[in-house]
Amino acid sequence: MHPRDYAAITPDHPAVIMAGSGETMSYGQLESQANRIAHWLRAQGIERGDTIAVLMENCPEFLAICWAAQRSGLYWTCISPRLLPSEVLYIASDCAARIVFCSQTTAPLLAELVQAGLPVALVAARGSVDGMIDLPSALADLPDWPMANETQGTDLLYSSGTTGRPKGIRRPMPDGPIDQPPNLVRLMTSYFCISKGCRYLCPAPLYHAGPLRWSMGIQMLGGTVVVMEKFDPEQALALIERHGIEAGQFVPTHFTRILKLAPEIRARHDLSSLRSVVHAAAPCPAEIKRAMIDWLGPVVYEYYSSTEGNGLCAINSAEWLAHPGSVGRAFVGKLHICDEAGEPVDSGVTGQVYFEGGWPLSYHDDPEKTAASHNRHGWSTIGDIGWADAEGYLHLTDRKDYMIISGGVNIYPQEVEDRLIAHPRVHDAAIIGRPDADLGERVVAFVQPIESPDDETAFAAELAAYLKSQVSSVKVPREFVFVTELPRSETGKLNKRLLS
Repeated sequence: MHPRDYAAITPDHPAVIMAGSGETMSYGQLESQANRIAHWLRAQGIERGDTIAVLMENCPEFLAICWAAQRSGLYWTCISPRLLPSEVLYIASDCAARIVFCSQTTAPLLAELVQAGLPVALVAARGSVDGMIDLPSALADLPDWPMANETQGTDLLYSSGTTGRPKGIRRPMPDGPIDQPPNLVRLMTSYFCISKGCRYLCPAPLYHAGPLRWSMGIQMLGGTVVVMEKFDPEQALALIERHGIEAGQFVPTHFTRILKLAPEIRARHDLSSLRSVVHAAAPCPAEIKRAMIDWLGPVVYEYYSSTEGNGLCAINSAEWLAHPGSVGRAFVGKLHICDEAGEPVDSGVTGQVYFEGGWPLSYHDDPEKTAASHNRHGWSTIGDIGWADAEGYLHLTDRKDYMIISGGVNIYPQEVEDRLIAHPRVHDAAIIGRPDADLGERVVAFVQPIESPDDETAFAAELAAYLKSQVSSVKVPREFVFVTELPRSETGKLNKRLLS
């Protein structure tokens, strides 16, 4: 089904509830808003296959805009409000966005886009902004019924590349009706114990692939999405009790912070409504996973996938206890572990993770990267390393291309390394991730200075301040280690495995 169907059956049922403010958007309101936006998009000459972008904090309008694009045959690209204006400019330009929807809060991030003179309309969807189209005013006289010739659209989301430049993952435009459920929705109901009308907690930013796709999936099931403006562990427990939350999707950092609450605080909240506690986005330490299962019971699920969506593995609590450390068996695509030549290896042998027959993997405007992600069999990989046991359960052993996952956010070192090396006092630099009990991994910089600093603490502060003006704050190292030489081979290749 589609949110439209629930708007007809139960128009007053909440589709979205904001956790902090309590602001609510019913299915009737969601349908009306999405229809009006769809009519407005068509009136602007936006056609099937075009792209719009959403640069907003978590709010009801975010989902209404995505649903308008979904019924208009458009691609929607979600941009993180944590990026720098230059990074926002790159993504908006790269995806060829015809329109960028923002809020009063995020509008300043569009400064460089305005200066660049990109042919894109800027729309303030939440709060008025001088010089921008005011969406509520633009929609005032438009009909709230479905427009003619609706056609299904899909997302065009970005996953950072090894060079630090994010890469858009462009899926083929669907050709089915707008109420055709995606694979994720079928998996939610068949494996993750998600039922129609489910009350779901979204504790993460909607601009990420998982939270966005799961929230929209819940709304295809007529459920209520309770969206946290910002994650707080005790508030999350209180929300579960207050709203009778049945399901939620988390990252391991959320688990760690919840488990660090005092036992009496955790015991204060009734969590008996939970039926499905799903985690993804980063490897979960075994001790954290086991503690969650011990506390909540066999309601903890995990899946392994990516923004690229070329395959998906999943595992429930019972399976994980029998295969500790595994991220599950393949549910989307057929799993293969291959050697460096792209040929399959035996079970138990470590190699690169490939999927056969999942979603087609194609990087937007990057045929070389697309080709490099496929082997001669046509199987695709995002570069992760792991092994499969005799029963087909995947165990990951390494990050793809030294990627760092900190607090559920993917961080690629090369961009930070390049900026550090450009500093006048830095000769060479390397970025790695170190285990962190709270974040999963923390960003650490190994720096080879041109001259040894008299005060390493002051120099580290100088480098951190320099990087904060160059990259997003989540990418700035939390620790600097100064060395006399980095372990590079004669060909210049950096051997990060020698860094610790």
